[in-house]
Amino acid sequence: MLLLEKYQLQPDPVGTNPVQLLIELHYLPSLDYITGLMQFQRVQIEAHEHYQKQSYRNRCYVLTANKVDVLTVPVVQGTHHHPIRELQIDNGQSWQLRHWRAIRGAYGKSPFFEYYAPDFDRIYQKRWTFLFDLNYELLTICLKSIGASISLNLTDCYEKAPIEGLFDARSRINPKSRDSSYVFYKPVPYQQNFGFDFVPNLSILDLVFCQGPMAKHFLSST
Repeated sequence: MLLLEKYQLQPDPVGTNPVQLLIELHYLPSLDYITGLMQFQRVQIEAHEHYQKQSYRNRCYVLTANKVDVLTVPVVQGTHHHPIRELQIDNGQSWQLRHWRAIRGAYGKSPFFEYYAPDFDRIYQKRWTFLFDLNYELLTICLKSIGASISLNLTDCYEKAPIEGLFDARSRINPKSRDSSYVFYKPVPYQQNFGFDFVPNLSILDLVFCQGPMAKHFLSST
């Protein structure tokens, strides 16, 4: 196991403990993201932002036998000026087949795969048009899998400076700092499928398939 001291942790960002979190949707979110959701009474999902490339909005990381693999949902003409609700998935690519094969290869033999897999499998059997809809559906399944009851609400408009009482985490959780610097997450090692060194802050899938009902405990311990 790697020592926790090796990880660069951020100070508690909540401070005076605002009651609501403002954050964008991610694809199969990281542990940093899910940990953040669990620290607030209510969550506002940013529904009126513009898409940002090379972000968690359309990618996640899973641990395979050989490496940490990145799964990316291809999008059609995604630019920084494209409204996130209108961003379409490029279904001309076989991304669903690729992603589900990778997930099965990574976690098919994990202790809790057979229990949780059907909910996710159904997602990959359906044709999705918009990235936002895919991410929202996956988020609800992820929260259900860890037994987290969190009130999710979509924003009515884009506010550059949110109202008082909201903690603005938009774009603060990003792949560039995936394994070195976190906003909410403090790594607590758990048994993973491959390797001897613990790999922190992967997709919530890693924790759910490996730890099952104990997943919430590892998140609330942070």
